[in-house]
Amino acid sequence: MSGAKRPPYRRDMATTSPRAEGSLRLAALALWLLPLYALLLALSTLTHEPDHAEDFEAWSRYVTTDIFVVSHLGASILGAGLGLVGTVGALVLMLRGPAGGQALVATALTIIGNTMFVSMFAAAAYAQPAIGRAFLNGVPAAEGMYDDVYGAPFLTAFAVGALTYAAGALLVGRALARTSPSLRWAGWTYGAALVVFLVAGFTVSFLQPVAGAVASAAAVVVARRLPAATA
Repeated sequence: MSGAKRPPYRRDMATTSPRAEGSLRLAALALWLLPLYALLLALSTLTHEPDHAEDFEAWSRYVTTDIFVVSHLGASILGAGLGLVGTVGALVLMLRGPAGGQALVATALTIIGNTMFVSMFAAAAYAQPAIGRAFLNGVPAAEGMYDDVYGAPFLTAFAVGALTYAAGALLVGRALARTSPSLRWAGWTYGAALVVFLVAGFTVSFLQPVAGAVASAAAVVVARRLPAATA
């Protein structure tokens, strides 16, 4: 009938399209990279370099081992990438909740911090074994090469990375805690454990694997509960 009015087209904003549902499922899967990332942090810090200032020969022998290189390439560099993918997965889910803006800032800071740290891990993975081999082969300038690599530019990168990484970790924890009461303790524990891991690296190094393991356990809870909390 020509005089009949058609009902207006309405899109139900509560309905999620199949494509969006697929993206959310991928984000939920990516969450499981967070406990893996934290576990790799713990494993990579079970042993530590000897103090190069006290015994450069012992330091050189340590950094020329295969385990040192594999730890930096696999646990530190690849691990940082996996952690970022997991953080982005958490962001995708939290954007729909009350802490979406905070999660976005937290993710940005985490990306900056981890990017700065990856540059330092790369210096360790590629430069330190070369310096160690040079020293063990009797190259007299090897110790000076160490000071060249770990000069002002490196320390600047570390300062920027440490500040942004710590701020990002705490904000991720806060965003998770604000998203749902079921995530409150797990979110804060995850963020705080990452900060303890960072600080312990240049204070009480034996706490690093403990902090990494705690962060991994908290991240398991986050991976299990966050998808349902933001559904």
